[in-house]
Amino acid sequence: MHSSTRAIHSRDLLQVTDLSATEILGLFALAADLKQDYAAFAGTLAQKSLVLLFEKPSLRTRVTFDLGFQKLGGAVAFLDHQGSPIGERETVEDYAGNLSRWADAIAIRCRSHAMLERFARASSVPIINALSDLHHPCQALADLFTLTESGVAPERIHLAWVGDGNNVCNSLIETVATLGGQMTVVTPPQYRPPAAILRSAEGRAFRSGARIVCTDDLGAVAGAHGIYTDVWVSMGEEARAAEKRTALEPFRVDAALMSRAGAQAKFMHCLPARRGEEVTDEVIDSRASIVLDQAENRMHLQNALLVALLRPDIAQSARAKSSLQGSR
Repeated sequence: MHSSTRAIHSRDLLQVTDLSATEILGLFALAADLKQDYAAFAGTLAQKSLVLLFEKPSLRTRVTFDLGFQKLGGAVAFLDHQGSPIGERETVEDYAGNLSRWADAIAIRCRSHAMLERFARASSVPIINALSDLHHPCQALADLFTLTESGVAPERIHLAWVGDGNNVCNSLIETVATLGGQMTVVTPPQYRPPAAILRSAEGRAFRSGARIVCTDDLGAVAGAHGIYTDVWVSMGEEARAAEKRTALEPFRVDAALMSRAGAQAKFMHCLPARRGEEVTDEVIDSRASIVLDQAENRMHLQNALLVALLRPDIAQSARAKSSLQGSR
């Protein structure tokens, strides 16, 4: 892809900080257009191909990328790497070089963000992070898009994260720091997001006016538009399961915690959920829960990103065209 035809500044999406606030808002607008009427975008990605490389199991990520790309007329190839880590059979560079000759874009769900960066350096086509140990940008972008559908302006959103400061939390921090608003991260001190993530977010927050707050005080959820949690034990952390569950027990999202946030608060979760552990049934099944809206919007946001990367002409002619020209 030639730089003069790109609809977004970065060729790849490895983490949210690859995008500017203007670009993110442009993706939100394009996602809304897609969600409203896919027929208007029929054939947009005809003759385009997407390769999915997954080292970890998936339901939402795989199906939304696969069916979403097909909705726009493209072809998808899935390569399961759960039993064969990327770079084991042949070097990352050789693998990326070969796939770049066949595919128009590659989405990778992997264990190591360092490997993902290495793959992107060797690839000549766009690389999308479909989850790594440090970041989950497509999830976070879809989540903030979902909150804006509730009528809250992006720069006014107050999102409270409760539980383990993991990869999804990292990407949400980056998104809020870029757009403005407030992110309150409520975790035990030992499970806060990495210091490097927080330092990076500080610079963006300074420019956007965002506030990023880390605390162990559950009362800090008061007034939040969204209460977000995730599983306490992520894939690959099984050896620490008992230790983490003990530390995170007080951080379960239940009806009492939701009431501390206020009647406006939506419950959010990237799924899959361990019901009875990080969230109770009465909360995840309540009218306040928007977890299925989040899951649906993964497809629309990812499709908006793929259109912006692969068909900038279409992206620029859509309602979001002016927003997609932002720079960092």
